[in-house]
Parts: sequence; structure tokens; C-alpha cells
Amino acid sequence: MDIEQTRFNMVAQQIRPWYVLDDNVLDLLYKLKREEFVPAESHVMAFVDMEIPLGHGQVMLTPKMEARIVQELHINPTDKILEVGSGSGYMTALLAQRGEHVYSVEIIPELKAMAEKNLQAHGITNVTLEQGDAARGWPQHAPYDAIVLTASTPALPEAFQNSLNPGGRLFAIVGEDPVMEALIITCTAPGEFTTTKLFETSTAPLINALQPARFTF
Repeated sequence: MDIEQTRFNMVAQQIRPWYVLDDNVLDLLYKLKREEFVPAESHVMAFVDMEIPLGHGQVMLTPKMEARIVQELHINPTDKILEVGSGSGYMTALLAQRGEHVYSVEIIPELKAMAEKNLQAHGITNVTLEQGDAARGWPQHAPYDAIVLTASTPALPEAFQNSLNPGGRLFAIVGEDPVMEALIITCTAPGEFTTTKLFETSTAPLINALQPARFTF
């Protein structure tokens, strides 16, 4: 397999058609080798348009989703970023290449260890990996300039948007099957927010994600 040709095909056939046209983001996908962040048994699937299992019921998002998230967040070099769900560390690495510092929180110890190993192997040092449950917020280092939820949440806790700096952006996939929407929520002023609906999708929820209020009779 010509791995660079396969990487080119991934960008040309999956990512660009999904409205990822920012050259800085596309260049990053060539620079940061995705196949080096997937589990060894999944190397052949590193460039496939699918969610790759990481074990413990968790997955890597599809390549086009990862790229679209990074583009839509419009990350600045001075941004302090919160990532909920470190996974293999690939999204963490993408964010770290764009922003000043990433605080990444992972609930599963084995995945935190995987992310640590992968980030160290690539010399990425502007990341603080923490173990914990951030499904309903992680105010420890707030306020943030960007927040990324790497899995869905049936209901979105207000703690996330309340942890944004003015001008800060939150990416979240909100809802339950069959209807989930990817959203960018921007803090326009203290306590004021705008929501942009990006696309419909479906992915597994965060562990301990907030559930919507249910009617009982």
C-alpha cells in the first residue's frame, strides 16, 4: 500500500467533499500521521470512512468528522482548549497543533494511557491529560476559548457554554438516535450565546452523559 497516496485519497475523497476547505487544516492532516494513533490491529483502517474501535466501547471519530470539527472551531494560536474524551490522542494532537494548550479529560484509564503514549511519541507537549468524568463539565481550568465533546450527549449541560470566554466556541453533538445534530455554540458576550447547526449525524454518547428530562405519569 502506498500510504501517502492513500492519505491523499482520504483527503480528496472524504474530507474535502465534506466542506473541509481550510488549507491549514488540510495541511495538518498530511503532517500528523493518523495511522500512528490508531490501535495496531486497525492500521489498515486508518484512512477508511468509519469509526475505529478503541476498546472499552469507545471509538475514534471518522477522519472527515475530526477534520470538520477542527475547521469549524476556528482555533487561534493563543486558545486554551478543553477536550472531553481523549481517546487515542489524535484529536488532542490536532487541537494542540492549532492552539496554545489543550486540557484533555478521559474517563477510561487505559485510553488515557494510550493518548499519553501517542502524544509523547510525537513530541506534543502543550497538552495536559487528566483522568476524570467531564461529561457534564470540567470547570477546573475555565474559562476556555474552545471546547470539544468527542462523543454525543443527549442533553447539553449548561456548564460547558458557561465555561467559555467571550468569543469562545463549543462543538457538541446533541440528541439521541435517530436525530442528533452537530452544533457550534459561540459565546458572543458574558451569558449570551448563538447556536449554529452544522449537520445531522450519529455517534455513541459520552459515558455518564446528561439525559433529557423525561415525562412521567
